[in-house]
Amino acid sequence: MSAPRRPTDPSGLERYYVLTGGRSGPGGGSASSLDVATLILARSAPAPGMQHEHEEILRRCRDPLSVAELGAHLGLPFNILAVLLADLLDADRIEARDPIPASDADRGPDLALLEEVLSGLERL
Repeated sequence: MSAPRRPTDPSGLERYYVLTGGRSGPGGGSASSLDVATLILARSAPAPGMQHEHEEILRRCRDPLSVAELGAHLGLPFNILAVLLADLLDADRIEARDPIPASDADRGPDLALLEEVLSGLERL
């Protein structure tokens, strides 16, 4: 029986450990409010010497992009992406926006829309 072979390509858990510097979560602050629907917008261009994934986030987020879309483009799970986004938030290189404008959130649900949905469900 031979010993298990180690992958030569750092993919999977080893790669994620290297990307995040061993951190498993974004920590506190504004990064803790990130979810998959949060919109990310770059505030600056990539700088020389930045980690490749940080550069890629800044390139892709010239226009607002949700965390879910960004994760799909980069092929990263949410918790790993959240750590990378926290780094960029702390450096003030990106802006995280709530996808629902505050004025709409304060107004509450649209009752007419909810009644239409309820009516449609009752007809089923």
